Amino acid sequence: MFRRMPVNQLFDLSGRVAIVTGGSRGLGEAIATGLAEAGARVAITSTNEADIIERASQIADRTGQQILGIAGDIADEADCERIVAEVELGFGRLDILVNNAGINLRGAIHELSVADFEHSLAVNVTGTWLMCRSAYRLLSQAPAGRVINLGSTFGTIAAPSRTAYTSAKGAVHQLTRALAMEWADVPINVNALAPGPFLTDMNLADQHSEHAVRVINQEVALKRWAEISEIVGPVLFLASDASSYVTGSILAVDGGWTTH
Repeated sequence: MFRRMPVNQLFDLSGRVAIVTGGSRGLGEAIATGLAEAGARVAITSTNEADIIERASQIADRTGQQILGIAGDIADEADCERIVAEVELGFGRLDILVNNAGINLRGAIHELSVADFEHSLAVNVTGTWLMCRSAYRLLSQAPAGRVINLGSTFGTIAAPSRTAYTSAKGAVHQLTRALAMEWADVPINVNALAPGPFLTDMNLADQHSEHAVRVINQEVALKRWAEISEIVGPVLFLASDASSYVTGSILAVDGGWTTH
């Protein structure tokens, strides 16, 4: 039977361990920092070894928590297995997996190669699938296992020059729903976030384009870009005991864009 927890304990992640893929910058760095501030020990990954070690040290200094930086390519099966093994060796457990790593490939379909399209799927979809599979054993041993996949508003709506990205993020949403059903009896709760227009590095150059200005002013209900820090609250909700009865959900964090 579910035991009701005091409200001040619902978001406390003390003693828990998290992996955040793509945790060296942008949303991933903010997510890793937020989890650490809530009490979790966190492992962050990136393909760049020097970058990830430096970022882990910076987050540890800011939060006072143990942060482990691991270099690896989530599209590579062996690397995913190694990442989880290093977390087990370093922290002894795993409670939370945040599949944040991804690429936003843009381009008209006739300008993209098959290799471009397959690379988008490899990082965004196969990488998420591989990390879930690799983490299963440890997550299944956790008192409250959590998986949070980073989908996108573009997993629900569409836009020109986004066939590779929308295909990948739509697949992430369906992967989330299917895995939530598969792991319900374990139990491991599996959910996804669908961020909308966040001012990440990949969007900075595009923020003043005609298309972006129209979307913000005419389609996003709050009529502004999201600050990177605004991803943290939704992550803490899905990572914590506050979301104990939430699984298979795609939580839009898009300023009301998908209500348009």
